[in-house]
Amino acid sequence: MVETPHDSELTEDQINLVSSLTDEQLQFIDQALLAEAGISFRKVAKVVSMAMIKLEGRIKGIPDVFYAQRVFGLVDQGKLVAQGNVKRMFSCEVKLP
Repeated sequence: MVETPHDSELTEDQINLVSSLTDEQLQFIDQALLAEAGISFRKVAKVVSMAMIKLEGRIKGIPDVFYAQRVFGLVDQGKLVAQGNVKRMFSCEVKLP
């Protein structure tokens, strides 16, 4: 069986960009991600893309990898439930608990 690689890491420029996000912006991101997760499992990539579209006018230039990291943080906090490889947004699904 071939193991799929993990999602890419943030570049130094991206790390600088996301580190400038305010607590309020991080809350907007988390709220958008939770709003896109439903009661049935959805691919993390879908949740991320829909949240990014929803926040397009408010928060710009933040990479999808960061959104996926926030999803996996929400899983760690128990706000989402995951199945699949949590290192891969295209191989993992999440839902509300």
